[in-house]
Amino acid sequence: MPIPMTRAEFEEAVGDAFDSIPQELLDRLENVAITVEDEPPADGPQNLLGLYVGVPLTQRGEGYGLGNLPDHIYIFRGPLTRYCGSRPQLLEQIRVTVLHEIGHYFGIDDARLHELGWG
Repeated sequence: MPIPMTRAEFEEAVGDAFDSIPQELLDRLENVAITVEDEPPADGPQNLLGLYVGVPLTQRGEGYGLGNLPDHIYIFRGPLTRYCGSRPQLLEQIRVTVLHEIGHYFGIDDARLHELGWG
């Protein structure tokens, strides 16, 4: 059964997770939008908790930034509320998911993110 949390509460939890990131990392984030969606895209895995869409820092070339759209991090409310068994677990998983997707922005792959405890 999903953990009850209004969209406003969920968005606040995502903001709190983002605010928990060390300032030195936040200072390196450029041109990234973070969006809460209720569900993942219909053509993808329906248990997806978050998604990074963009070009990781480690893959950007010299001409990057000229006309590029912002990178985007999506956090999926439905799968997160269904995945967790309690409100404290949900809040922690939101934080982990935000960190995981920001890790992709920095070019960290899934295996290393799991080693770090971020996913």
